[in-house]
Amino acid sequence: MNPDGIERWRQRAPWVVIVAFGASGVVHLVHPSTFTRLVPTFLPAKTALVYVSGVAELTCAAGLWRRAPWAGVASAALLLVIWPGNLQDAINAQRGDVLSTQIEQWVRFPLQIPLIWCALQARPRRRSRPEST
Repeated sequence: MNPDGIERWRQRAPWVVIVAFGASGVVHLVHPSTFTRLVPTFLPAKTALVYVSGVAELTCAAGLWRRAPWAGVASAALLLVIWPGNLQDAINAQRGDVLSTQIEQWVRFPLQIPLIWCALQARPRRRSRPEST
């Protein structure tokens, strides 16, 4: 891929996170029980944590949309913080009888990696200095 194509991907990548966080954040607030099962078992106040993470997702989505300098790193950090929830969901799926659900949860787990990459593409870029002659 040529450098222009890579740069276009980098410019569009944050939109993947904006859409994901926007949709997920709304669901966190409107139907928190969808996500309470993802909260790792050792954490207390599961519903409160779901609400907090939903607000954090919406805040990060808004920051990415506005191109706030903090938004890329904050979004990547949030994705790292909620990653154990996806692991918990994959573990919980193993207790069920539906193989497709088990496979879906284990496939979803590593998808955090490209989402983190997409979020980090929003960070401000250093401009290269022109070479002096």
